[in-house]
Formats: sequence, C-alpha cells, structure tokens
Amino acid sequence: MSGATAGEWAVVGGRLHTDLVDVTDDVTVLDGSGVWIVTVSFEGAATCLRFARSQPVGGWWDDAPPWSAPSGWTSSMDRVSYEAAVAEVRERIAAGEVYQANICRVLSAPADPIPDFHALGAALARGNPAPYAAVVHAPAAGVAVASASPELFLDRDESRVSSGPIKGTGVTAADLTDKDRAENVMIVDLVRNDLGRVAVTGSVEVASLLRVEEHPGLVHLVSTVTAEVPPRVPWGDLLAATFPPASVTGAPKSSALRIIRALEPAPRGVYCGAVGAVDADRGRGTLAVAIRTFEWRDGRLHLGTGAGITWGSEPTREWQETELKVRNLMAVR
Repeated sequence: MSGATAGEWAVVGGRLHTDLVDVTDDVTVLDGSGVWIVTVSFEGAATCLRFARSQPVGGWWDDAPPWSAPSGWTSSMDRVSYEAAVAEVRERIAAGEVYQANICRVLSAPADPIPDFHALGAALARGNPAPYAAVVHAPAAGVAVASASPELFLDRDESRVSSGPIKGTGVTAADLTDKDRAENVMIVDLVRNDLGRVAVTGSVEVASLLRVEEHPGLVHLVSTVTAEVPPRVPWGDLLAATFPPASVTGAPKSSALRIIRALEPAPRGVYCGAVGAVDADRGRGTLAVAIRTFEWRDGRLHLGTGAGITWGSEPTREWQETELKVRNLMAVR
C-alpha cells in the first residue's frame, strides 16, 4: 500500500480523514474543539482521534484491491454452548432476574500482519452498504475497525439527541414475530430511561415505533427515541447515562450486564460498543452501535454476532439469527 492507505486514516460519515495528529482516551476533548473520530469498546475503553485533513470520500473505495478474507474462523461459542446460554437466560428470566439479555459470540481468524482495511472497507461498501458505515485504520493508536452498522446509538445536534434502537431480525418482514415486537418495545423503554437520566424533564419522546427497515440480506424492526438535554451537558455525561447501548445489553441493564459477563467467554471489544464522529466546534456528533463490525486486535480479525433473548426465545432460532447477521458480511469480496 502507499499514501494514506499505508498510514492512519478513517472513513466516517462519508468523509476521508488523514494525517493523524492527536490520540487520547479522554472523552472531555469532545466538548472542546476539532473533529474527533471516536471508538468505544463494549467494555468502555474509548479512543478519540483527530486528523489534520478531511475531505469527501469520493472515489476512495474505487482504487481498493479485492478483499481476501482470512481463513480458519472459529467461534467463541459453538452452537451447543450458545443454545445452552439461551436456555440459561430463560431460566434467569423465569427467576425474575432479568427481562431480556443480549447474548453474543465472537468469530475470529488468524490475521498477522493486519489485513488490508482499504480492501475490507471497499468490500463492505459494495456488498453490505450501511447508513452508519465506518472504517478506522489506526493500528499505531490501537484501533482497526471496519463497521457496516445499520444502528444509530446517539445523534446529537447541540441539545437535541436521538437514538434508533434495533430489535427484531428476519429475512423478510413476514419473519418478524410478536416476540420481536415485544423485544423492541422493551428496549425502547430502556433507551427512554437511559436518555431520561440526562434529559430535560418531560422531553423524552418516542418519535417512531416498530418501523421495518430493509438491509442487505435481512430486515430489522427499528424505533426512534428523542430527547432534549440541557445546554453544555458534556459528552462524557451523555455516554455515562446511555452506554453500553441498550439494544446490545438488555433490561434491566445492570442485571443483563452481569449475565453477559457470566455467560460470554470472550470480550466483545469494539463490537457492540460505539463508532462515529463528533464535531466539537459545532456541538454535533453521530455515534453508531458497532454491530456488523470487524475489528483487528491481538493478531486476529474479529467479527461479533448476537441475539436478544427473552422468555419467548427458542434456542435454535436464536442461534440461526446469529448466523443470519454475519452471513452477508462473511461473503463480501
């Protein structure tokens, strides 16, 4: 590789950022000045990167070589262990410990040296376009992520904040069930509660509920929750109130996180965390839930997948949902 592809760069929000000049894990910079590319792992580790140059992405992907996916993929949970985890969550629901918990597994393959993220990003742009697509190639800063996320975590325009939780997945709209709709409503309530921790009293609203969105190879149920926050509320306070995202944890969130820690054998990393950009000068920013997301770390390429488990869950169907969510991603070229 040559030029920007050989160094640190990011494509976020339709813009190409190059010439990395600052890296920090201190999210207070998001309340200062400059445009920051942000990743936050599910476990809460934030990385904020500022680049000297930014331009429309244009034909950036057109010059990328073909993507050659690594081989030797393994899963942190096989079908038997994943279905056992689903059964365990159902038992905990019956015991009154939790109403819903999102259980994930992480696929990974050997990838040393780092794969070509220019090629991977181009392959995703062609084969799995997404409204919140982002590629952050900054291995020197410890970040290498390619996301085809369809899900909005937080969109902020000064005091106006919105979130677009996804719950409910099928091949077609006809596959969506009452269980999917109930699960979405449950997570909407959790998002309302999270935003309510920092919002102006009475400002939290459900702008839309249970709309069907089509994405490559599947459909989702999506809702939108909006709120007003007081002037100058720091990004750190907003993240503290809402992170990790409701749709990839469960309800109540504290109980769901405890169950996730007990049942998932591998860390999620950036998967199920957040990725996006914040323009501190303008008081604007958009962060996606980092689902449908590849991450390179520890000499391996990782790709997570999961499903929300409720009392109405059937273990085999939930396993099949995790397969469906990565099928298109694994096939991009």
